[in-house]
Amino acid sequence: MIAGAQQRESSALPLAPSPAAAELDRVRSAVTCALTEFLDDQRETLAAMDDSLVPVADEVRALADGGKRLRPLFAYWGWRGARREGAEDDAAVLRAVAALEFVHASALVHDDVMDGALTRRGRPATHVGFAAQHGHHRLTGDGASFGVGAAILVGDLSLVWSDELLRRSGISPAALTRAREVWDTMRTEVTAGQYLDLLRAAGGLPGAQGALTVARYKSAGYTVQRPLQLGAAIAGAGAQVTDAYSAIGLPLGEAFQLRDDVLGVFGDPAVTGKSADDDLREGKQTLLIALAEEAADAGGRRLLARMLGNPDAGPADFDALRRLIESTGARAMVEQRIAQRTELARTAIAEAPVAEDARAALDALAVAATTRTA
Repeated sequence: MIAGAQQRESSALPLAPSPAAAELDRVRSAVTCALTEFLDDQRETLAAMDDSLVPVADEVRALADGGKRLRPLFAYWGWRGARREGAEDDAAVLRAVAALEFVHASALVHDDVMDGALTRRGRPATHVGFAAQHGHHRLTGDGASFGVGAAILVGDLSLVWSDELLRRSGISPAALTRAREVWDTMRTEVTAGQYLDLLRAAGGLPGAQGALTVARYKSAGYTVQRPLQLGAAIAGAGAQVTDAYSAIGLPLGEAFQLRDDVLGVFGDPAVTGKSADDDLREGKQTLLIALAEEAADAGGRRLLARMLGNPDAGPADFDALRRLIESTGARAMVEQRIAQRTELARTAIAEAPVAEDARAALDALAVAATTRTA
């Protein structure tokens, strides 16, 4: 059982302020505008090379159009929390943090290939969509292989464009140099985390601790901790702020990923944009599964062994897995850990040496990231 799973939930902290009061919508809109402008230019560049490249640009746009902009939001408010007046232009910083969306898009595409996922945000996963294009245009060779190859390249291109947008953002050369150190660390961690996830799926990194290790490096770090530190680096903040952002980012990033795991099994497909059976069909070795396996009786463990990751399993089998996760207490333990880690992060936000407007925004984001339904 994971450490602290039996501790009680606490409601000592007040509710977060209104996201509108924290300017979150303004930042989301500015990030979207920055991405749109950049992608319009890139689409023209690819179209000038050859018209057949336009679907590649359009696929990256479709990926970038979705999502909640959490990573740019954390990075922007990380900067606002420590900024020096006049040091960096607000619009340039917004373009710089928008580049995080391309890192995220790259990770999503590659993750879907490795998992064999069918959908993403209510539309076909990238490799599935390109396989369909292969058939529509009656191309030669194997459509599935074409789709996988195209998706790998779309993911690679997204990562290339993340660098380009950051470099072209307009932040000062000194800020760009500082940002690169965090940027490089973040991209190394997320790629390493993808490998750890692959290893865990093959039987490595067993148990609850293995699931938490994967969650930290595959998603948690590049969702909250590193974006916050990216903002701090752009602002030229010192070690005190950087350490405070780690104290916020590590528990909050974990809580975010655990919420994602719960939604992947118990979420409403109409809201999440993906089937609630997908994670079970793909055999994702999340903390939910690790805890259910630890607490299950022999029959429950046999059910997990037979049906988790079984491509021939059907809705009734997946419902049985969901009942097992509920009856073993695994879901309740994960929910409890989400609450505990969120409270820890919010306490760190309350104590962080940052500007008050940033403190309000970060607290609102902490709640939004861990209570979301999609």
